Amino acid sequence: MKVGYKDLGTMPYNECWQLQQSLFDARLQLRREGVEADDCGTILTVEHKPVYTLGKSGNQNNMLISEAYLQSLGAEFFHIDRGGDITFHGPGQIVCYPILDIQRLGIGLRRYIEILEQAVIDTIALYGIKGERLEGATGVWLCNRTAEGECFGWRKICAIGVKASHSVTMHGLALNVNTDLKWFTMINPCGFTDKGVTSISKECGGDVDFDTVKQQLVANLKRLLKAE
Repeated sequence: MKVGYKDLGTMPYNECWQLQQSLFDARLQLRREGVEADDCGTILTVEHKPVYTLGKSGNQNNMLISEAYLQSLGAEFFHIDRGGDITFHGPGQIVCYPILDIQRLGIGLRRYIEILEQAVIDTIALYGIKGERLEGATGVWLCNRTAEGECFGWRKICAIGVKASHSVTMHGLALNVNTDLKWFTMINPCGFTDKGVTSISKECGGDVDFDTVKQQLVANLKRLLKAE
């Protein structure tokens, strides 16, 4: 199955959200009309200016600063229609929005989210980082382990939040590459108060090539989706 790909570079969140919505609506319309397109959708990658987004079931109290202070930092805030709680998007972070008809790809929503997680796990493994899944917490996590294998100190490297309707998806994942992690101190990331946040650069002890990570992530995602 064919899947398109477009790198949007740096784009304001609201503008990108509108683009996502237009692609999502068009794909839904094809499904309603029973029309089979030549492809199964489009994968978008983008880097946003500082912005916080709160999912439809999120808790506003997980934003720990005032609106006035938020504006003084030059950041924006949006309440959006994906799953999950509050997260941050900004420079040095790869945000990936697959707008896909997953039914045509032959997978269900749970499997789709597992594929997003696995694409990140496979990508960060190239940098010697072991990503894991944490039961009850979507995304990709890292942990420290005792000699007995017991985990302590969970920290998230990638947040995932998806919307799906009639097997068409939007929103997606945000992988911290060279992200300034101070932005996460102003929220309870994804609603958690007992877990940390990290990035590839923090784990590696220095910045990595952003475009290379992006290419690796998209390649892994297409491989796992079995898409051209």
